[in-house]
Amino acid sequence: MTAADAGAAGDATVAALPRLVYEDVVRRALLEDLGRMGDLTSEATIPVDAVGRAHVVARAAGCVAGLAPALLAFELVDERLQARPCVHDGQRVAAGEVLAVVEGPARGLLTAERTALNLLGHLSGVATTTAGVVDAVAGTGATVVCTRKTTPGLRALEKHAVRAGGGGNHRFGLDDGILIKDNHVALAGGVRAAVEGARRRAGHMVRVELEVDGLDQLDEALALGVDAVLLDNMSLDELREAVARCRGRAVTEASGGIRPDTAAAIAATGVDLLSIGWLTHSAPSLDVALDVVV
Repeated sequence: MTAADAGAAGDATVAALPRLVYEDVVRRALLEDLGRMGDLTSEATIPVDAVGRAHVVARAAGCVAGLAPALLAFELVDERLQARPCVHDGQRVAAGEVLAVVEGPARGLLTAERTALNLLGHLSGVATTTAGVVDAVAGTGATVVCTRKTTPGLRALEKHAVRAGGGGNHRFGLDDGILIKDNHVALAGGVRAAVEGARRRAGHMVRVELEVDGLDQLDEALALGVDAVLLDNMSLDELREAVARCRGRAVTEASGGIRPDTAAAIAATGVDLLSIGWLTHSAPSLDVALDVVV
């Protein structure tokens, strides 16, 4: 995303995460950095009574996510630090834009710096990557969604970042939906056995989705009344045919082989969802920095 692209498709509206969701993540990240002796460098070089002011700045254009956990790092290090956001999660920003202002005890300011930037850069990278795909499929009606391919311990934050980028979320975990994949089918004894077993186990609030890798298996799935189908690694022609067969009968989700340069064509087949694991597991971090204001 370039500076000209920032804001081109508008900012996503995303609800804030409750502090309880991410506070432990931030605490563990700080403890990992502080180790057994704390910030030796800042304590050795900065007077104990020194105060400072700094800007958190985007070095590149992108979409912001993770401001709240990032700024919490400063508060947890020293409650006297005041961190004020200048933008919001989901906002497209240009290179050089100030994302937040932090001021207070100088030692704490520098101690929290790396943890705050690590969180903000990574999550904004996920949001920026998502926004790029969302822009690419604009006008098709397809929704870009992430998967369970997340960093251990950061799932809620990464899925929030996908929403900040304008995407949606697939399952949060194994406990909030049934997705029957090829290995389930193999071990259950076939598609019918797997789907019927899922129907017996699922409550009325739980949807059942089946991964299919061919049109014959799709017809079997539709006959069994699944709620959604995961169309795995299908060609564009197969996807168009699958959408036609599923219309009004099941939600369609394309998966596999979706890249930035193929997303628009896949979305144009009429699928409801584009399921993309690399939104979370391979998104490059957005370049963000802390600039002390002298």
